[in-house]
Amino acid sequence: MAQMALIGAGAMGGAIGLRLLQTGTALRVYDLDPARVAVLVAQGAIASATAAEAAQGAEAIILSLNSAPIVERAVFGPGGVAEGAAQGALVIDMSSIDPVATRALATRAAAAGLGWVDSPLSGGIPKVATGELTLMQGGEAADVARAQTLLADVAANQTHMGPAGAGQTTKLINQVLCGLGFLAVAEATALAEAAGVDAARIPQALRGGRADSALLQEYMPRFAARDYRPTGRIDNMVKDLNGALDVARLGNTSMPMTALCAEIHRMLTAAGLGDQDQAAVMEYFSGAGRPLDS
Repeated sequence: MAQMALIGAGAMGGAIGLRLLQTGTALRVYDLDPARVAVLVAQGAIASATAAEAAQGAEAIILSLNSAPIVERAVFGPGGVAEGAAQGALVIDMSSIDPVATRALATRAAAAGLGWVDSPLSGGIPKVATGELTLMQGGEAADVARAQTLLADVAANQTHMGPAGAGQTTKLINQVLCGLGFLAVAEATALAEAAGVDAARIPQALRGGRADSALLQEYMPRFAARDYRPTGRIDNMVKDLNGALDVARLGNTSMPMTALCAEIHRMLTAAGLGDQDQAAVMEYFSGAGRPLDS
């Protein structure tokens, strides 16, 4: 039985922790919110008072946090992972953070005798529940191989993309494609509604065609039903799109569609929808007109 630690038990981290427990991992958990920890303790996890305590004896420490500064504090701050982890322990950062910061954190971890793999994810809570996450990973080959073995029950697709930071860069590319895709599907849903067509039937009509995608199949019915059950927050998409634009500026890469997509997500956040599910981008199109034949 693998001994692992989980730092960060929010919506995504909690789902990862639950999957690990269900598949036989011995898990110590730390989160600033005791209620989140309690949910996993009820499933067999052991609560820890600090990240350092959680890391003691762990072969690997999974991070599921919101930003690079939080990751840095959780690992290298007082009571952090680095204080409790044994030499050779592996930090697997499943957060979505800045690639430049990731490279600096990986270098610092190596100096402290720790391995580091950036392993951001795609698929969200529905996929982690079935062990079908997609993981894009950066780090030393041996460390990534270890991480892939430890995460085999969580992910169906794991790809080593290159050195530290490469996984985070790939995740930003994923978010560009998803962010633009969400808006395209929401806009098409609004057009269908304005034209008097049942938007919920469009995924079936387009199945197998060139416009088909997993995003279309999952989200157009949700847009049509205004189903905003939480799977991924709008303000997290803002963070990731901003990160992609930062990388683009460093490479002098033009990303006009991504810039517009980020602006729309910022507008939704400013309107108080930042903590809502990504499906709430449909609210941007809520002013759709009457059917075209009316």
